[in-house]
Amino acid sequence: MPVYVGLLRAVNLPGHNRVPMTGLTQLVQDLGFTDVVTYIQSGNVVFGGTSSPRRALEETLEGALKRHLGVSTDFLVRRAAEWDRIIRDNPFPNEARDDPGHLVAMLLKATPDAAAVRSLEGAMRGPETVQVSGDHAYIVYPEGTGHSRLTAPVLERHLGTSGTGRNWNSILKLGELSTR
Repeated sequence: MPVYVGLLRAVNLPGHNRVPMTGLTQLVQDLGFTDVVTYIQSGNVVFGGTSSPRRALEETLEGALKRHLGVSTDFLVRRAAEWDRIIRDNPFPNEARDDPGHLVAMLLKATPDAAAVRSLEGAMRGPETVQVSGDHAYIVYPEGTGHSRLTAPVLERHLGTSGTGRNWNSILKLGELSTR
């Protein structure tokens, strides 16, 4: 049975898109998925189920989230093997080892084209470093994300797709949970 990692975009921010993890767990279980585990309060869920195309699975989860919890947002899903590849192919191993809280992996809804990546690179003005690889990006925030101008809306606008990021500590923990 395939194992999936799912991330909700922009939930549980102050006063915005509240999704209790118990509600998320129940929602995913009610859809027939098994071994459902959530991780911290930012909308991370690992679950098992039948093999489904990723986009269909995301649409199913997004629809259920809207119907049952009243939240309309993106759900980004990757198979456990894809998650392992995200970890393995990290182009910033030193940052992952030395400062994992300032390294973010951002899952993207679609793969940006080369022009979109160039647009992002041309717009960058701070100390951040970005490497786009298919439908995800790795971002190093040497001064942290809190004061950076390279925000999720900026990334999404230039890349032409929505996405959601997690710091490297969370990426690794979700990887562990997907191989349990």
